Amino acid sequence: MSIDIPSSEDFTELSQQRNAGSVSLYVASGAAGDRPPIARDTEAARLALRSAATEALAELDTIGLDKAERDAISESLDSLDGDRNLWSTPARTIAVFASPKFTRAFGLRNELPSHSAVGGRFDLGPLLRATTFGHSGYVLAITEGDVRLLFLSSDASSELIELPTLPDDVALTLETTETDGRFDRRRADGALGPKIEQRRYCSVVQEAVLDVIGKSGLPLILSAASDLEPAYREANSYRGLLEHGIDANPSSLSLAELEKRGRAVLEQHSEGELASWRESFGTKRANGLASSQLSDVAHAATAGLVDTLLFDLASTEEGSIDEGGVLTIAHEPGPTTYGLVDEVAVRVLRAGGTVKAVRREDLPDDKPVAATFRGKP
Repeated sequence: MSIDIPSSEDFTELSQQRNAGSVSLYVASGAAGDRPPIARDTEAARLALRSAATEALAELDTIGLDKAERDAISESLDSLDGDRNLWSTPARTIAVFASPKFTRAFGLRNELPSHSAVGGRFDLGPLLRATTFGHSGYVLAITEGDVRLLFLSSDASSELIELPTLPDDVALTLETTETDGRFDRRRADGALGPKIEQRRYCSVVQEAVLDVIGKSGLPLILSAASDLEPAYREANSYRGLLEHGIDANPSSLSLAELEKRGRAVLEQHSEGELASWRESFGTKRANGLASSQLSDVAHAATAGLVDTLLFDLASTEEGSIDEGGVLTIAHEPGPTTYGLVDEVAVRVLRAGGTVKAVRREDLPDDKPVAATFRGKP
């Protein structure tokens, strides 16, 4: 069972599943707008999952799913109740995808509305939006005596994240390092001594941070003491570390101040990326290598030609897209329809492209999608 931010490979795997009894559940603990991490209110989250599962199973009965397949789904959903990893997660929302021979679950730090769906494929829309909207990220505050990792959610909430693999006495362990009993490596001497120790310290911190954020790809904003800032950047291997961090010693900043300054950096970063992309989009469109027409983008995505896709965070238009990339817009949602921009986004991810959910006003031409292409469709 995966309790983590889904990768492009996860989206590909989920998107390829096809079964009339595909169940998608998004559940959380607490009331909307005031949801604690799942681990702090396990019983409420379990009740929410049981209730959602019951409703989904009842819907499976109405569509006449084979009893053996229906029972297999029921057993999979029941097994989640005893999954310790699931209920100890710091996530605020759990996304569950179950079919007769397939079950996956993901813990999301974002607070998503409760939602359930039954159909021929999994409903990946909420998951796509939660993980590709560019207004969430992490702030790492680091001094020699203190390390704090703060998660900034796109829903305007924040959470201090534990670093379980960071030694409690990390600052002390850098002074004398054990070497399997042969000898102890003491603090480096000479003019380069402090720099060597700082890099060593930052390497240990970075390993603990990576254990938590993994390959999420979310922006990481650094707030470090002036002597540690270059040392951490030298040790860093996380591709999401932003070039510009918080220009202040974190020891003087409260969590609220870290969040405020972190969100300002995120906003500036997002605006800069969007402005640069829109300029590139305009140039490429003039050469036939970009479009904001949904039909053109769907065709290019199916052919594996989309380099970067931006899509409307709030788009709800449903229909279908065939294997050739031809789309059909539905007048009303039904059991065989699905979110069109969601399907386009999944096809882009499947082909190795980049996907970002944005607000409608950030898109050119007031269209639900905009994409740049690797080649002419």
